[in-house]
Amino acid sequence: MTKPSSRTKSAATDGTETSYEQALDELERLVAAMEGQQLPLDQLLQAYKRGAELLALCRGRLQAVEQQVKLLDGNELKAWEGS
Repeated sequence: MTKPSSRTKSAATDGTETSYEQALDELERLVAAMEGQQLPLDQLLQAYKRGAELLALCRGRLQAVEQQVKLLDGNELKAWEGS
């Protein structure tokens, strides 16, 4: 099983928050391990549960940022005018 980085693992166990980027990185590694069929059934279930937690964390962070952007833009999201 791929293990979370020491930074992500310590963030999860010492009470500090895991950043969006850390959560996304760990989620990507879990998905790769699950898709690569590298995990025994018990570890697969643990990876799935952890992945669901990370997905919820990422979605929550994105929704919070969206709300902040709405506030800054007068309560409406504007189309992104990127490249």
